[in-house]
Amino acid sequence: MTASPPVSLELEKLGIPHRVFRHAGKVTSLEQAARERGQRPEQIVRSILFRIAEDEYLMALVAGPAQISWKALRAYLGQSRLTMASKAEVLEVTGYPIGAVSPFGTTRTLSGTGSLRLLVDPSVFAEEEISIGSGIRGTTIILKSKDLKRALGEVEIIKLLETSS
Repeated sequence: MTASPPVSLELEKLGIPHRVFRHAGKVTSLEQAARERGQRPEQIVRSILFRIAEDEYLMALVAGPAQISWKALRAYLGQSRLTMASKAEVLEVTGYPIGAVSPFGTTRTLSGTGSLRLLVDPSVFAEEEISIGSGIRGTTIILKSKDLKRALGEVEIIKLLETSS
């Protein structure tokens, strides 16, 4: 029996129903991941870490392959400069490697000192069933979006994705 991924353990503590899915081999694309999970790409929630100041980060949750609108994010934050966190920063701040990041069980908590601000695009709650990072590459957590919303609690919901024109 393989040990439960860290995100699964955090969700269990919160009493959030979910299931763990392990990919058979290396995942190289969002489309491949969705296909193997029996989902569409729009059901995969990506957790993206941004550096907004020295030693200050925020996490954005978005669903599917659409890109984040940097303009919308900068305007919402009232900042002209921000960058995506580096691979090393992602691991340091979240405790997870890129491709396995989740808002649960991060190195920096989502509340209290050393907190990690969380912005969520409405796309995350658009599908009934979604999948999120588990903390381990090649493994995901599948759950209902309403359960994710309950687990996250009070979060900032803002339109982050670029709209196709």
